[in-house]
Amino acid sequence: MWLPLFGLLLGVALGLAFPFTFPPAYTRYVAVAILAALDSVFGALRGSVEEHFDPVIFITGFISNALFAAGLTYLGDRLGVEIYYAALFAFGVRIFQNLAAMRRHLVDHFRSRT
Repeated sequence: MWLPLFGLLLGVALGLAFPFTFPPAYTRYVAVAILAALDSVFGALRGSVEEHFDPVIFITGFISNALFAAGLTYLGDRLGVEIYYAALFAFGVRIFQNLAAMRRHLVDHFRSRT
């Protein structure tokens, strides 16, 4: 259960310890990649909290989310349309849905203990 959270915290700590800047041409791709990774991590945390985490689902979801989002971003760049906003919106919505589901599950769990 704590492995995805540990990985997230380790990644943030490494990012703060070793600052790195990306060329402006890649900022869209980096933004989409970060949200794809966060979506997968929060999905894994939700699966852990609800006790149905599957590492195969986590890895395949992570890879497919990243590839699809990068593909949308690349296609949008080629067409001159900001299609990557769709991926940003979808990942943002899913992250908040996962957070809300985890919160509800944890609140219900602590209420049942009292």
